Amino acid sequence: MARNNRQSKILEIISTNEVETQEELVASLKAAGYDVTQATISRDIKELGLIKIMSDSKKYKYATVSASVQPVSNKIMSIFKECVVSVKCAMNLVVVKVLKGTAAMVSDIVDGMSMSQVMGSTFGDDTVMVIASDVDDAYYIKDKLSELLK
Repeated sequence: MARNNRQSKILEIISTNEVETQEELVASLKAAGYDVTQATISRDIKELGLIKIMSDSKKYKYATVSASVQPVSNKIMSIFKECVVSVKCAMNLVVVKVLKGTAAMVSDIVDGMSMSQVMGSTFGDDTVMVIASDVDDAYYIKDKLSELLK
């Protein structure tokens, strides 16, 4: 139970503060009444799947993967452009045809864009299906993905 409480506190701390280092996280936890070591924090970071992202103040900070709303890198966009063959709508679905074997990566990029119109996505070997709640949202998603190909 102590581990769950500590990890919940870590998530709370990084969501409200720009924490750059494990030492800062240890200090914040100690200030909140948790007796922890850097080694414990290191394990917690791995278990929680935390990553470092660039903050608005141009410093690196810890964040959860899903919470990272960071611009997609130019390298990833280049790979995306090379892999996507077509983007079409079929009712509330956006069908993204991709090069064989690249659907998982393209699906991950789409999910990472954190578009509120995306309900979810699934993929096969050469197709990604993005699910929207309605036709209008599907066309919005299609337009956004098509813009990335320019």
